[in-house]
Amino acid sequence: MTVDLVDYFDAYARDYQPYKGGSWCYEDGCLYAGLIALHEATGDTRWPAHLKRLVDDQLDDQGQMRDYVLTDYNIDNILPGRALIFLLKTTDDNRYRIAADRLARQLQSHPRLGAGPYWHKLRYPHQVWLDGLYMGLAFKAEYGKLAGQETMVHDALEELLVTLELTSDGVSGLYRHGYDEERLQAWADPQTGLSPAHWARAIGWLAMAMVDLYGLVPEGADKSMLAEKLGCLLTRLSHLRTRDGRWLQVIDQPDLTGNYPESSATAMFAYAYMKAARLGIAGAKAEIGAEALESLHRHALGPNVSGRIVMKQICCVAGLGGFGGVYRDGTPAYYLSEALNDDDIKGVGPLMMAEAERLRCATHSASPVLG
Repeated sequence: MTVDLVDYFDAYARDYQPYKGGSWCYEDGCLYAGLIALHEATGDTRWPAHLKRLVDDQLDDQGQMRDYVLTDYNIDNILPGRALIFLLKTTDDNRYRIAADRLARQLQSHPRLGAGPYWHKLRYPHQVWLDGLYMGLAFKAEYGKLAGQETMVHDALEELLVTLELTSDGVSGLYRHGYDEERLQAWADPQTGLSPAHWARAIGWLAMAMVDLYGLVPEGADKSMLAEKLGCLLTRLSHLRTRDGRWLQVIDQPDLTGNYPESSATAMFAYAYMKAARLGIAGAKAEIGAEALESLHRHALGPNVSGRIVMKQICCVAGLGGFGGVYRDGTPAYYLSEALNDDDIKGVGPLMMAEAERLRCATHSASPVLG
């Protein structure tokens, strides 16, 4: 079945219900990132119109974000701030600047590991998760550039590079989902502090953080180091694809019973490959990203039981430590136990971003059009 992605994305944004009832949250930020990417790739005004409508519903007249509490020190809450920066650049509404300034103030006092990176959340002390690199660092760099605070840009890059060292698994060539500097968590290896398995979406968040930050920071030795590490990661990931060009939930264990191709991570990697190739990263092959996007189009997009087109095989959520009365131990079995959710924004947002990158590539090549 052929799915027109533009129509699918337009209907998705039109009908979107805020993930947490309208409260400021990273999940909505995933949609915002997709809408911005589509607009930047096409110039189509429907995407920023959707964006403004949705963001405005989360801000009051004084620019306060609904249910946002700075002292929760939740790095996830920073991600939708990238939409604020886009909107304050394209409108004269001062509410966006007020809200963005408040998120920047959170980063000024947000607790950090001894090595420098931000804690993932106040409720997860002394821990850094790969997710948080995407949630916080690109906003920090974008805000720093906008405000003329170059130290924020450099600090964002330094934090990313330090976290890569902390979470690196030299044996696999990959990165672990979490690191506990205190070695207090049951999921943390007592010697390394690392969580036990390689979750595809965690590495997907990381890959997107790396390529986005690369596009924001100035030239220099640290940027060159980031390019080298990103190229190495993409090369390693190229050897972990399924036969149809996707990636598995537990990314490096193809023989694990119950393992499956996970759609959100595949979309994230598709985006990372194509954007990295566009930016000239050695080892980044746009065709790998395009093949992954095509595979999602063939295998993950289709009608649900009611006949509506949805994106399938998206892991709803996964984390580390206690949550909702369950202890998430970070083992392969844990990641396979998490529920799947059709059309979850953590998959659809990156799919929008990947399609936007494909459209950019299509203006410079004879790439086939999907949908």
